[in-house]
Amino acid sequence: MESPNLSALIKRNAFLVDVRTPEEFADGHIIGSVNIPLAIIEFNLQKFKDRKDIIVFCRSGNRSGQAKKILEINGISGVVNGGAIDDVKNFI
Repeated sequence: MESPNLSALIKRNAFLVDVRTPEEFADGHIIGSVNIPLAIIEFNLQKFKDRKDIIVFCRSGNRSGQAKKILEINGISGVVNGGAIDDVKNFI
């Protein structure tokens, strides 16, 4: 997990994006987070436009790392890989 102070970003109302599958999201998620699965993240770039602080996370941190790269390649800045959902929950 990379942590440019997740706590501070969350306090600033960061856009919390859970990149797990819809099934994983339905099994439990962070209240206020949005489910945009890694498999369709490239088709949802408009949801990230004009967002200053974005935290992506998943079950282990692997898919969120991939999501961060995809977003940055597509010109989205301010993206932080929050790692695993349990790590992000620690700051809520």
